Amino acid sequence: MFEKSTWIRLPRNVVVGHGVRSSVVEVVDDLHLQGRPLLVTSPTPRQVAAEPVAADFEAAGIDPAIVTIESATFDSVETVIETAEAEEVSYLIGVGGGKAIDIAKMASDHLEMGFLSVPTAASHDGVISNRGSVPDGNTRHSVAAEPPLAVVADTEILAEAPWELTTAGCADIISNYTAVMDWRLAKRLKNAEYSEYAAALSEMTAEILVDNADLIRPGLEESAWVVTKALMSSGVAMSIADSSRPASGAEHLFSHQLDRIAPTAALHGHQVGVGSIMTAYLHGGERGIWRDIRDALASIDAPTTAAELDIDDETVIEALTTCHEIRDRYTILGDGMDEHAAREVATKTGVIS
Repeated sequence: MFEKSTWIRLPRNVVVGHGVRSSVVEVVDDLHLQGRPLLVTSPTPRQVAAEPVAADFEAAGIDPAIVTIESATFDSVETVIETAEAEEVSYLIGVGGGKAIDIAKMASDHLEMGFLSVPTAASHDGVISNRGSVPDGNTRHSVAAEPPLAVVADTEILAEAPWELTTAGCADIISNYTAVMDWRLAKRLKNAEYSEYAAALSEMTAEILVDNADLIRPGLEESAWVVTKALMSSGVAMSIADSSRPASGAEHLFSHQLDRIAPTAALHGHQVGVGSIMTAYLHGGERGIWRDIRDALASIDAPTTAAELDIDDETVIEALTTCHEIRDRYTILGDGMDEHAAREVATKTGVIS
């Protein structure tokens, strides 16, 4: 007897395009949200977007609260929770890059309040997903949370964000290729729970970016449009699967281990991009798609080597041979790589010299 069921939580509204920052109050009205909002932001996004959004609320007769966080930490989550309780707000709005949105997401989950996502950089798919990521000491925690009620992504603002943040977002999406490969492998070998639909959506998203990598250029609003829509699709795939599996495999384990060994060396998206080159090689050898991944990353000015990540060759080898220990998730790395094998794959893909 068939008894399977699922509960997929997705944003109700996704608004993407030129000048849509001014639509935040309208989106709130459409969601029938009542009461006072708390805007969660960081220093630069506060000036770029949070204060203009706050002014729009004030013009509508609503007095918003604002809290500015300096870093993505569990202490910041507590700060937002305490501020929300003290200011007696009814919902949160994350305005900024990854850290502001992840902090707002986790705080709103704890408070059992809805939140809106207003990204100012297309740096990762967390702007719409049901997971938050926070560093803690020499490790990083991926925490389940509710996805945003709505996303308002202004491509005019996103196009003006630092180019390296956009290339990190692109690399994060391109790495979906190997995440899905690992997911399928785990299904075949370990009978891991698997969603064909989520996997296909995630893979298609990566293919779109690889096929259009030569069109992604700094300062172009159309490029921000393409990247942002891809980030949305990737985040939706995770919500459909109720897991980070569609966008996180061995390449993310590699990045998380780099965070431990060489913290702050490079952006997360850039690290998973380089990890994806090597894990794609492990999946397909010389005839695999690793060259396509590497060429797409190079085309958008994303790192493809250890040197471009600002780490040395031995750090890459250490991360490759130990990252399987980070979490109980089956990937192409299995129970770990031999040092000789790790050095061979890193050398053949040009990640190390």
